[in-house]
Amino acid sequence: MSCLHKRPKRTKSQEQVFQEHVKKVAQENGKRLGLEGDADLQFLLVGGDLVKIRSSSWKKSRFYKLQEDCKTLWHESHKTFKSNQTFSIDDIDSVRKGRQSEGLHKYTEPSVEDRCFSIIFKGRKKILDLMAANGDEAKQWVSGLEKIISNMRNLSRQQKSEHWIFNCMRKADKNEDNKMTLKELKHFLGQINIEVDDTYAEELFNKCDKSHSGSLEGSEIKHFYDLLTHREEIDVIYGKYAQTSGQMSVRDLLNFLLNEQREQVTMEDALRLIEKYELDETAKQKKHMTKDGFLMYMHQEEGSILNPAHKEVYQDMSQPLNHYYISSSHNTYLMEDQLKGPSSIEAYIRALMKSCRCVELDCWDGANGEPVIYHGYTLTSKVLFKDVIKAIKDYAFKTSEYPVILSLENHCSVEQQKLMAQHMSSILGSALITQPLGDTIPTNFPSPEALKGRFLIKGKRLNKLDAAFNSNSTIEDDSVSEEDEAADSKENGQKAKAKTSKIKLAKELSNMVIYCKSVHFSGFEHAKDSQAFYEMSSFKESKAFNLAETSATAFIHHNMDKLSRIYPAGSRTDSSNYNPVPMWNTGCQIVALNFQTPSKEMDLNQGRFLPNNKCGYVLKPQFQRDLASQFDPVTLSKGPWLKRKTFHVMVISAQQLPKLNKDKHKSIVDPLVRVEIYGVPADTNSKETRHIENNGFNPMWSESFQFDIHVPELVMVRFVAEDYDSTSQNDLIGQYCVPLTSLQNGYRHVPLLNKRGDDICSAGLFVHLMLLEAQ
Repeated sequence: MSCLHKRPKRTKSQEQVFQEHVKKVAQENGKRLGLEGDADLQFLLVGGDLVKIRSSSWKKSRFYKLQEDCKTLWHESHKTFKSNQTFSIDDIDSVRKGRQSEGLHKYTEPSVEDRCFSIIFKGRKKILDLMAANGDEAKQWVSGLEKIISNMRNLSRQQKSEHWIFNCMRKADKNEDNKMTLKELKHFLGQINIEVDDTYAEELFNKCDKSHSGSLEGSEIKHFYDLLTHREEIDVIYGKYAQTSGQMSVRDLLNFLLNEQREQVTMEDALRLIEKYELDETAKQKKHMTKDGFLMYMHQEEGSILNPAHKEVYQDMSQPLNHYYISSSHNTYLMEDQLKGPSSIEAYIRALMKSCRCVELDCWDGANGEPVIYHGYTLTSKVLFKDVIKAIKDYAFKTSEYPVILSLENHCSVEQQKLMAQHMSSILGSALITQPLGDTIPTNFPSPEALKGRFLIKGKRLNKLDAAFNSNSTIEDDSVSEEDEAADSKENGQKAKAKTSKIKLAKELSNMVIYCKSVHFSGFEHAKDSQAFYEMSSFKESKAFNLAETSATAFIHHNMDKLSRIYPAGSRTDSSNYNPVPMWNTGCQIVALNFQTPSKEMDLNQGRFLPNNKCGYVLKPQFQRDLASQFDPVTLSKGPWLKRKTFHVMVISAQQLPKLNKDKHKSIVDPLVRVEIYGVPADTNSKETRHIENNGFNPMWSESFQFDIHVPELVMVRFVAEDYDSTSQNDLIGQYCVPLTSLQNGYRHVPLLNKRGDDICSAGLFVHLMLLEAQ
């Protein structure tokens, strides 16, 4: 017997009104989202019953329905509407069909696999596990939600802006009569983060109320929208180059692209932009671009701050693995802090879906002979090793096809180590590297290209790699020194084994370690003379930072033919992060951060791996790969690669910054923008604009800054918008981080991300950038 309840029947007239309303909404919003007439969208607009699952005993029926804005899901156990029982489509990270969450895997039977799906939210909000009446309905829910999410993410910046304003207008229209009174207009202005005095609001209202009816409707609302979204700064730019009867000819546009945007383009490229973005057919026939077409172009990826070519895999992926920065996670199993936070396979899934390419597994003996993963000597919860490996297998290559390194911290008995090896072998199969590539003993790392779709194990090994080619070579279980993060946990005052202790290592597990053999670091000279290329060391942050300051050149040369892994100090019990930039400056590849902890450091990590199709691998600069280089990031030793630049930034304006306190209608942000430069010590700098009072909708600064750049290849640029507060710390509105070498010159729009690195769909900055050779 299904635990779904049936919706009460409506009367015939009620049903007709309801269906007409649904049809109207489907046409209006479906057209805007490119889903006009879509059956899955109409299914969601009608809604239906789903079972919400929290435990084996808590399974309750709820009615779910997509609201008219096609952006909000409403849920209720009865049909009485409550506005607080909603969540936004924007808050959804992904939808997973089947029993693909820990909750559904634990609390449902395999027989209902096709009826189950999960809604995964951005941030720390709990996963919503649901079960439909049958497989077809579950499929339609998943399909419909995925279509809306995908189409909303693929809207242009201008379309997102219109979508956002349209929805704010709908919310302000309290009586839902599709008209806007003066009172509703004032409420709307507060919603979109503008504070205006009553006189200005009344002037704006009267200007648009051509019919003198006391309310705005139809074309009057359109006129109001046009006045509201008018971009004065775009007018100035367009006016400067529109030299042909008040419009931009193809020649005018080419001049703009060459002189302002500093792009290497031709007349044909300019013509393609007109063909692509000009909406006025008459202008298009004349090969002209109107102001609306120009604004449309500026809102597309061609007008974005990030070089569109860098959105694809544009770097050489055939170089040795150690020539790349590798996106790496620390304590990957944790959802929160490392003292008592929950361990979860979900944490691995989220890291892998962000293209993390090195994940950590802290392995301990578990009950019933099954090894578990958790943070040793703490109160963090435990998760089965085999469940983690299954999740890694399922999600490792969904967003990037390049290799994933499994960094093992092994505390298990020999018997459970053998089971670990068995699980990895059976679950990962042929994707697991268990022999060196090729027929001869390797002398260098294979490339990310050669390792596509493969898993590498990082851990202890009992013998040299050449033993893998010697059929007469046999090893037995033996002891290896325990050098890992748990051994450093004395920093916390926690009980831990001594660093000199030994653990027995099973040969089955040892044999799986090929290109990432963990060894003790005994100095750069020792490593140069005695370590094979595949023997790598891990450094806690204090040791690594000390080496970066005292032996930078030696550290860089060490990383030219070996891998280094850096991890946060054990004293970071709150799972905070260190600054990864000094570690990248010395060529360290595996700079592991706590992905679960939002921070400026994670912003920098996200920015570092933003280019190259977010694949998790970024090629290091040539002077960090070339043994002839004498580069020192601290002293900036002279070299032919050292090409100083001057970086000019004008922060012009911002658009549609979000309200930080949505519960207070009169809470309006006072925004300022800070431009932060991260790189070698000589380049690290920041400058900020003045704050603007009570305007988060369209503040304008037009303030210019200049930065002297010594090593452009290592520079990260972070744009930060904050809400100014004279009495306490400013609140973050949004940020965006990107390598200097991936920026486009000229007038550019900068998207903004929230503290967790997710897009703020309608918000952005407008800037002018110029990177020039230093005089």
